Amino acid sequence: MTLASKITCVRVLLIPAVMVFMYLFGNTQIDLYRWIAFAVFIIASLSDYVDGQIARKCNQVTDFGKFLDPLADKLLVIAVMCVFCEWNLMPAWALMVVLTREFAVTGLRLVAVGKGNVIAAGWSGKVKTASTMIGLCCMMAFPTVEWLGITVNVVIVATTVYSGVEYFVKNGKCLLDQ
Repeated sequence: MTLASKITCVRVLLIPAVMVFMYLFGNTQIDLYRWIAFAVFIIASLSDYVDGQIARKCNQVTDFGKFLDPLADKLLVIAVMCVFCEWNLMPAWALMVVLTREFAVTGLRLVAVGKGNVIAAGWSGKVKTASTMIGLCCMMAFPTVEWLGITVNVVIVATTVYSGVEYFVKNGKCLLDQ
């Protein structure tokens, strides 16, 4: 297993830790737990950048990494969004927009692969992931600042919808039977 893939695996293992500390904070309101969850989330988020850099620069791009890296990103942000939904800091419809986009783009990629095409990650998808991770960090750091939560939710939904539409505009022809 490559170093990049090992870093991705660590990111997956950090997801339950983030959730445990978020739940401990939510149940006890002990700020230490919130800050631990915040720190673990930042480490997990930064590992996405690090493993990508290592994979590309050290020629460690693997099929396993291509599969697990985006899955790890999705699991990380969706886990935190689920907790925020429980805490009424994120509306369930916003989480549903994110989930719908992820399933739709994954489905599009599967159809494309079946036809011998590979859909690479687009720039808007990278912006969506980065803005979502940064926004969730802001909400974790300042969970009681209402305007911040609203702004983050708007940014997450807007970048998610934009990147989803872009994937389908650029690659929707894969869905046509020819």
